[in-house]
Amino acid sequence: MSSSLSTVRPLPQSTAVSLIAVLLLSLPQGRAQAADTNFVALTAAQSQALGIGTRKAGSNGNPAASGLPATVSIPNNQVRVIAAPLAGVVESLETAPGLTVKKGQVLARIASPQALELQRDRIQADAQASLARQSLTRDEQLFREGLIAESRLQASRANATQTAAQAAERRQELSLAQHSGGQTLSLVAPIAGSVLEQQVSVGQRVEQAAPLYRIARLDPLSVDIQAPLAVAGRARVGTPLRIPGASAIGELVAVGRAVDASSQSVLLRGLITRGAQNLRPGQVTAVDLDLPADAGAGIAQVPAAAVLRHQDKQWVFIAASDGKASGYRAVPITLNGRVGDAVLVSGLPADATVVTAGVAALKANWLGIGKE
Repeated sequence: MSSSLSTVRPLPQSTAVSLIAVLLLSLPQGRAQAADTNFVALTAAQSQALGIGTRKAGSNGNPAASGLPATVSIPNNQVRVIAAPLAGVVESLETAPGLTVKKGQVLARIASPQALELQRDRIQADAQASLARQSLTRDEQLFREGLIAESRLQASRANATQTAAQAAERRQELSLAQHSGGQTLSLVAPIAGSVLEQQVSVGQRVEQAAPLYRIARLDPLSVDIQAPLAVAGRARVGTPLRIPGASAIGELVAVGRAVDASSQSVLLRGLITRGAQNLRPGQVTAVDLDLPADAGAGIAQVPAAAVLRHQDKQWVFIAASDGKASGYRAVPITLNGRVGDAVLVSGLPADATVVTAGVAALKANWLGIGKE
């Protein structure tokens, strides 16, 4: 006996959804015509057959401000650049990127012939200042004895003041150059922190003001948050923020005034006051804002796939009932921005349960029995 097998090709998903919707419309227990044309009555079995999935709109009672994209950064006042005070050759580097340093710790040593010139100028300036002080002392004695005119005493005082200022300037130059004797400059850390970058190598010749290291204090850290207009308009300085993925908390310290033309978002800057050790500068993360209770009123966050377009309006299906019938109601909404793969909408009832899966089949059911 011979037999032949034929392959059954599955229907495309869109065709299967349409067939299911048509079959459901033909069932006796289907929806009867009702006054509310935006309501679709479906039993639990019918909802399961259509693959309808639901979820609460938003989360934590403040859906409009959760999961905002953000980037971790370092506050500007916590960053320092260590630069060569004079031209020279790098003799040694005492630290490396990733290491922590203490305030006053030596980071690098530079051999610079200019250091010898500064030292010579300081010695000369000190000698001139000492000679001017001696001359002033002698002229003061001679003036008291009436042997010289007052104008000569005033000239001696002016000369002593000038040479003293020059000597102080030369000492300050050596101090700023972090001179440690001979032609060696020992560069120290101005703050305690972590080494972020090393921009030279041992033996390299560097010019004056050339950057050697970049160090920073990494606690606290900043977060630059991209917030939709609907959220930014309600955010205030001092608003608490959370980064659940890093167990970090903080608050907003600035609310931007400019709007990004491409994303229509506003920059909010926050400061992480606890949990900064769990974050890294440059890291991309998600931030939740704890807006006041009335700040998020009327704004909900739903998946973008839950929104459909009909008759030049945006709609969302929510779980509802009409008398004894249970099902779903199409509700017109207003879009207020995006947060990642979600959208911010207004016009939903409080605590609405939104349809997030099976929207296409439910729309076909709705348009097949409702008024266009």
